[in-house]
Amino acid sequence: MSADKSTSWSYTEGLPNEDDVLLRARERSHELGIFPVSPGVGSALTVLAAASKAQTAVEIGTGAGVSGVCLLRGLNRQSVLTTIDVDVDHLKAAREAFVESGSPANRTRTISGRAADVLPRLTDSAYDLVFIDADKPSYPGYIEQAIRLLKPGGLLIVNDALDKDRVSDPAIRDAGTVVLRQVGKTVREDERLMSALLPTGDGLLLAVKR
Repeated sequence: MSADKSTSWSYTEGLPNEDDVLLRARERSHELGIFPVSPGVGSALTVLAAASKAQTAVEIGTGAGVSGVCLLRGLNRQSVLTTIDVDVDHLKAAREAFVESGSPANRTRTISGRAADVLPRLTDSAYDLVFIDADKPSYPGYIEQAIRLLKPGGLLIVNDALDKDRVSDPAIRDAGTVVLRQVGKTVREDERLMSALLPTGDGLLLAVKR
């Protein structure tokens, strides 16, 4: 990355003015050892959720609620966010963030469990948006499940798609990077999807189901 592009990236990430709700959720994230989405990704999630006009959304990897709050702020007041995490402490922290954000309890459904076990129980073609930010080795399976869950025209968002700039370097062959590189290739070549890769945060892979 050139110095100018690096400066632009930092400038972009510094633009969002996060309120106390998000700042407290970030504090809980750090206390739990979680790396939340960056401010740039958070603001992008809000805009993408609003633009999608989604009524139903799924989040794979709740964390402490930073991304969930951002999604909820973009979704309309009748929309429901289903969020999945294997760690009950993460879900407890996220529920605190959702309450502090003023989101009514009936707008969120928090599910404790392994996403690989939970996702197959969700209904085919019933969701308008799926956001994936979880264990990277499982991304291929999550993406296939997400395609099944999405309605035609539904939006898939995959976080950390550039893996700290490793994905673009073919010489880097560690397992996690290889998985993310393959995920990008798979999504680009899937005839069921229209996709784009944005450098926001650590990379946002976007795809719309045809």
